[in-house]
Amino acid sequence: MKLQRKNRLRATALGALAVSGALVLTACGSDNNSGDGSTGGSGEKTSAASNIKCDDAKGQLRASGSSAQKNAMDLWVKNYMAACSGVEINYKSSSSGEGIIAFNQGTVGFAGSDSALKPEEVADSKKTCKTGQGINLPMVGGPIAIGFHLEGVDSLTLDAPTLAKIFNNKIKKWDDPAIAKLNDGAKLPDKAIQAFHRSEDSGTTQNLGKYLAATAPSDWKYEAEKKWPAPGGQAASGSSGVAAQVKQVDGAIGYFELSYAASQSISTVDINTGGSAPVKATSENASKAIAAAKVKGTGKDLALDLDYTTKAEGAYPLVLVTYEVVCDTGNKADTLGTVKSFLTYTASDEGQKVLTEAGYAPIPAEINAKVRETIGSLS
Repeated sequence: MKLQRKNRLRATALGALAVSGALVLTACGSDNNSGDGSTGGSGEKTSAASNIKCDDAKGQLRASGSSAQKNAMDLWVKNYMAACSGVEINYKSSSSGEGIIAFNQGTVGFAGSDSALKPEEVADSKKTCKTGQGINLPMVGGPIAIGFHLEGVDSLTLDAPTLAKIFNNKIKKWDDPAIAKLNDGAKLPDKAIQAFHRSEDSGTTQNLGKYLAATAPSDWKYEAEKKWPAPGGQAASGSSGVAAQVKQVDGAIGYFELSYAASQSISTVDINTGGSAPVKATSENASKAIAAAKVKGTGKDLALDLDYTTKAEGAYPLVLVTYEVVCDTGNKADTLGTVKSFLTYTASDEGQKVLTEAGYAPIPAEINAKVRETIGSLS
């Protein structure tokens, strides 16, 4: 079983490295785009190699925010720029908090955020959107993997209370009785736990906080905010930074999107939800949890309500949804065409298929249909 797990991770990592190599070749911009910008029968510009509609896209589009969706965004940008000659999409992977600040300052066409806009952020957005306001478009789903590095241990199961105590600096050794109870027969070392968290405001942090508050309220009493709330632990920048630390440090544990674990062959925790068996962090299992989400936004806003307490068979409960934040009306005229064209692609069947290949989970079809309709109505 352990050998199979290693082989799967190794195969996934090799695939991710191949993608990374391809991205390096296209990172210099749109000068080498392969699409010919041919015009379809309807008069819309489309790629000869795909169904991407370039429409009124032109020039450069700046966007920034969530590092959780970076690996998906890299693939989307690569595919889109290959299809739409002369268009440059520049997505800066930083954090959800920084992305929303940039959006409300009017310096980007859209922002990526792993949590929906707060009321005060919506109010701020009206200064940029002029005739409208910022809205949330769910675009990327997936599991928040709990990655660990523990020499001699390839498989690990934890539950929400134990995770809460680890990240709250209450459980400090890997051979703690609470961990041993969940891993009968495992040879857990008498080694200090080194827990890593995000250093900057992060929607991934906020979603982890929502999960722990919902499933282990006695052990996690913090408000679910983007800033890391608990004492102790060590900070690293971005999901990539946390993953790099977990990869390097024996005894480490941290949280990041599954694609980071797969690309670096980092072992991930199975979560005991109280169901018949612990649940692995996979795109398929995350999809089962996200499929139960309900739209809680009003009007064109499509913010979702996730059920972190699900015990449904095979549903991985620690999930996030990354939103692309845009103006419903009042978008800048020079970037509106590109925003609509690019997001139409990311929400398309073709764009959503990329998510599964990159270790993410597509947005459920019923919700995604509303996303596409809303993108078409942006003005």
